[in-house]
Amino acid sequence: MGKKKKKAEKPKREVTKHQLSQWQKQKRRHRLILILGISVIAAVSGIIGRGWYFDQYLPMHETVIRVNDTEFNMGYYVKMLELSGGGQPDYLPYLADQVVTAIEQNELIRQGAERLGIVASNSEVDEMLKEFDPPLSRDYRDLIRNEILKGKLRDVYFEQLVPTFAEQRHVMAMFLESENQANEVSARLEGGEDFGELAGELSLDSLSQTENGDLGWHPYGILSETMGTSIPEDYAFALSVGALSQPLYDEAKTKSVGYWLVKVLDRDEEEEEVQLQVMLLGSEQETQEVITKLENGEDFAALAEELSQHSESREEGGDLGWLTSEEINPVYQDFVLNAEMGTLSEPIKDEAVITKGGYWLVEVLEKEDNRQIEESDRDLFKAKALDAWVTSLWDDPENEIESYLDDEKKAWAIAEAMKHIT
Repeated sequence: MGKKKKKAEKPKREVTKHQLSQWQKQKRRHRLILILGISVIAAVSGIIGRGWYFDQYLPMHETVIRVNDTEFNMGYYVKMLELSGGGQPDYLPYLADQVVTAIEQNELIRQGAERLGIVASNSEVDEMLKEFDPPLSRDYRDLIRNEILKGKLRDVYFEQLVPTFAEQRHVMAMFLESENQANEVSARLEGGEDFGELAGELSLDSLSQTENGDLGWHPYGILSETMGTSIPEDYAFALSVGALSQPLYDEAKTKSVGYWLVKVLDRDEEEEEVQLQVMLLGSEQETQEVITKLENGEDFAALAEELSQHSESREEGGDLGWLTSEEINPVYQDFVLNAEMGTLSEPIKDEAVITKGGYWLVEVLEKEDNRQIEESDRDLFKAKALDAWVTSLWDDPENEIESYLDDEKKAWAIAEAMKHIT
């Protein structure tokens, strides 16, 4: 066999200077495109980053509240707004100022308690967070810490300052709508009827009615707090044992009863509407007195502006305007639908309205000069002492409190808080 001929090698192609130059240009072009692409991406990222930095990071870290040396940033304020909103974003605009005050006050309490040697440790806070079902998140730490501090202030610090014994009175009281009624009840008591039975039947104060008039033993300062008026207590501590007070007028005390005077001014039979003028008064006695004034020629509108407790019509002289039958108060609807024009109603009793004013009858059953105070009363004294102490922190000129939140910043914070709630 003959040997195969060796395949001739292909001659190597020579790269010309022109081709080499073209390749180098192309390589530089690709590198340039890559560099430009990376630069564009970096620039876009930088723009986004700068937007986040200026729109979010900086505002959230801006100091918005300062209490002495402690500063709170916008992020903290937003978080407190979220927690206070209770999952209801619509509430946030109404809470904006309250949350500022709460942050300031909580920090004043923390600093003030610390000066008294009272602190709430992190472990105490964590334990209380776990007591809730489900457990609260760490976002609530400052709120829980404040509750712990207030509890310690009441039960440790003010426990030592509130007395355990004091002069006390055993008081009976009832609240009646008018002086005439109070005089009638007073006569019945003098005739031998039982104070408790009459109070349970007639008193318009919820506490004295529920307790059949017996308000129990208390030192001075308790009944004023629990009843929202000082008049029964003031007189109880001025009366001798067994004495029944004269009717004592209380112009601010509210009660769930009132009396209407109604006048039909005009009727529109086609539209089935009536024009009404009304007056709401605090007692049947006062209502009868106003009727007498009207019969003697005094002006309804002038008396309504002076005496009516119906805020919606008082400034209009009692004029309610034109009403359909469905819009008329059911309490006096029957009168309105059946009355002739210009007719004035008799007093119409309404137990669904709130009016002010009435008369107290007070009797002191017993007194002691140094009686042990019930724990519930001491707790109330401690709570009052704590409130007074907190007020003193606000009033202390050495406490420097500043808020840098204007309306624009509050609106921004509300919008941020809404994002997390919704």
